Amino acid sequence: MLRRMGTSLIGGKGAQWVQALNARHPWSHNDYFHSWILANLPSRRREALDVGCGRGGLVHSLAPYFDHVTGVDIDSEMRRRTGLACSDVTNVTVSERQLDSWADESVDLITMIAVLHHLDIDDTLRHVERVLAPNGRLLVVGMAAPRSPRDLLWDAVSIVTNPLIGFVGHPWPSPAGKQPAPFPVKDPVLSFDEVKRSVDAILPGATMRHRVGFRHTIEWAKPG
Repeated sequence: MLRRMGTSLIGGKGAQWVQALNARHPWSHNDYFHSWILANLPSRRREALDVGCGRGGLVHSLAPYFDHVTGVDIDSEMRRRTGLACSDVTNVTVSERQLDSWADESVDLITMIAVLHHLDIDDTLRHVERVLAPNGRLLVVGMAAPRSPRDLLWDAVSIVTNPLIGFVGHPWPSPAGKQPAPFPVKDPVLSFDEVKRSVDAILPGATMRHRVGFRHTIEWAKPG
């Protein structure tokens, strides 16, 4: 889905054309980053935790790499979908358990895709720091409100690349009415720079980068 503010940068007819092309050649801005996550897994792989597991695609992708994977989501429909998606694997648990209930240093990987902006960022990052085992990793694909000139430039890049990525990945037009049920949606409030200030303060050494698809990534390894 194109960011509402972003489409206004290219004007009414241009925005309509981009939206129509995206509808014909859709791609998931969240699933697109699964390969980035799989390329940055920690060396010890006992327990992985996907916070806000959605339809379960990432949980299923992580299952072959870890002894156990837990997908958590407060939305019952998303938990049901994750359970269905992972019905063929035996090392996955789906739960509504919250991050603050996990024991200290009990998880080797924590992932969040389009979730952090739903949560209190400082409390969440403090729990991440506590729950991760030494040398464990946090991998976040996030969303932020565009405010700075750099943010707006990246939005413009995403507007241009969005239909191109969709066309390359799905060259045949998608039939109407075949889209998956939407995730619970909340627009981000914090800007990229505001998110980065919290990340730098609580998780020193973390790396945060703008990405295509109106996303950013955060990567942090807990010192061993």
